[in-house]
Amino acid sequence: MPSDPILLVGGAGTVGRHAARQLRAAHPDLPLLLGSRDLAKAGEFADALGQAEAVALDLRGDDLGIGRRSVGAVAVLFTDRRLATLRFAQARGVPHLSISPLLHEIGPEVGSYMHRPNAAPVVLGTEWLVGATTVPALDFAREFRRVDAIRIGALLDDLDVGGPAQRADLEHVTRTTPAALARRDGAYVWRTGEDATANFRAVDGTDMAATALSPNDVLGLALATGAPDVTFDLATGVSSSRRRGEPMSTEIVIDLSGTDHAGQPLRTRHAIVHPAGQFPLTGLGVAMLLERLVGLDGGDAPPAGLYFPYQLLEPAAYLARLRQIGGRVLALDRRTRSGGSSKISESM
Repeated sequence: MPSDPILLVGGAGTVGRHAARQLRAAHPDLPLLLGSRDLAKAGEFADALGQAEAVALDLRGDDLGIGRRSVGAVAVLFTDRRLATLRFAQARGVPHLSISPLLHEIGPEVGSYMHRPNAAPVVLGTEWLVGATTVPALDFAREFRRVDAIRIGALLDDLDVGGPAQRADLEHVTRTTPAALARRDGAYVWRTGEDATANFRAVDGTDMAATALSPNDVLGLALATGAPDVTFDLATGVSSSRRRGEPMSTEIVIDLSGTDHAGQPLRTRHAIVHPAGQFPLTGLGVAMLLERLVGLDGGDAPPAGLYFPYQLLEPAAYLARLRQIGGRVLALDRRTRSGGSSKISESM
């Protein structure tokens, strides 16, 4: 157990609270620092959490306003456009995790890592819901000898909103992103205009309008599987559960096609669903990455390097924790060469 506290920048926000609660549930004695603009709110949460302290941060200062105080790792849960938190982590030689910059924005983080590659682990955490897409997708891909196409569709319920920082990041993602990366026929392309519109079929079969998006999942899945065709689309609106008269949820549909290990054509369609929306899954990814980065999961902490979340998260452990917090893995469809199709309500 590391003696230095983990610093959650934005720790009193929606994602921060979920991450902090999951860290506390797994590690009752882990000290946490909750950086927040609202110290009163952060202080109340810290008191309720235990072994936690609210701190005021200055993102214009080299020390973030906390002086020489030691920290074990830094997680920034909104877009830090000054990269103050990354410079701080590199100067202290501690792991850094960010979850907001999209693919077209990672240049500053990658450049900072290249300038000091031996300083500390740096995690480019902007996979959709911080591993909830890539980790299951790569687990499903083990059934394939060759993956030809990966089509990811995510549904964000329009009631599934967080605090001001999360709303600002979502606004930035959905309205100001100039183009979305995809892979087609082995080439990386940028989707714009009509090419950036798509159809998303929700878990309940409803077709919804969607827009192309560039989380790190597109690049990571293309590299990890070699699939020549990879796309990611985001739909916002009424989730499948809300259409049934239940509370809102979040869902991710993962469609893989290629050949199985016998060389026969295969297509599978799975969904990752959480009945409380996007934030429990995001918090889970943040918590498990921090555990991995500082060795709280029982393994050796990773060396300095540049990582995507799926490179650090072990699938079996991740899927077990996902189910533990109420998430579900649904096997929606499986099609083989003969045209046969099997549908399973839930994969355990």
